[in-house]
Amino acid sequence: MQTPAAFEYDRAATVGEALALLERHGPETRLIAGGHSLLPMMKLRLARPERLVDINPISELSYIRLEGMELVIGAMTRHAQLLASAELLRNYPIFADAERVIADPVVRNRGTIGGSLCQGDPAEDLSAVVCALRAQLVIRSSNGARTVAAREFYLGPYETQVGPAEMLTEVRIPLRRGTGSAYEKVERRTGDWAIAAVGCFVTLEGERVSDVGIGLAAVNAPGFAAEEAEAALRGQPAAPENLARAADLAAVSCRPQSDQRGPEEYKRHLVGELTRRALARAVRRAGQGGA
Repeated sequence: MQTPAAFEYDRAATVGEALALLERHGPETRLIAGGHSLLPMMKLRLARPERLVDINPISELSYIRLEGMELVIGAMTRHAQLLASAELLRNYPIFADAERVIADPVVRNRGTIGGSLCQGDPAEDLSAVVCALRAQLVIRSSNGARTVAAREFYLGPYETQVGPAEMLTEVRIPLRRGTGSAYEKVERRTGDWAIAAVGCFVTLEGERVSDVGIGLAAVNAPGFAAEEAEAALRGQPAAPENLARAADLAAVSCRPQSDQRGPEEYKRHLVGELTRRALARAVRRAGQGGA
């Protein structure tokens, strides 16, 4: 049986305690909540932290609420809570779409949105969701808080803007009236990482697209997004031919790599088809009031 290298263990009951431990013990200290990504990497010795800080007791970071014209999600909110949230379903059903295809109930009951985003996995479903929605991510240290755009949060595979003595505490998403959203994914088996996945939102003013966001996962898209496709669709009628053109642009804007999950050409085809489907579903939902 594979076992991780030896490590020290602490528990933190507050954000302040967690930050103090990170600061005291240095860059080889890692936070752990669900642990579904970190622990397998530790067992394979791909990650060898000297100390883990268990942040499961930090209940202050578990919430989904409205603040003015923003939806605010605490970093310790579990996948199962995101899936069950009436507030998210009413405003952004893209979350429910994505959560239904993330792993299995065991993972969804323990894994958190903060852990998923901070893992920085190129195939992470929620990374595509928050980048599609152009969310803002709040990062805290002992010196205060800073806010980073989701599309600027990722520096590379498994690398984010969160520093050694910092933690992600909150996700903030603008509310958009007249908006529909959707998520589409192809995987090898149920609950697996995506071969390709697309999330989007579409805001309509009459028959025209006034705003749009398209997030891509598992296909090496800069910032997990398809900005050229967004620009081409914004201001245009939400007609099938315009959605198809945006989907084609999304397919050529990413840089998928051939691997055991499929060749580059197949993945690019998936991006085009999934983008077309997600946009069409988002447009239908916008016309139905978002749900």
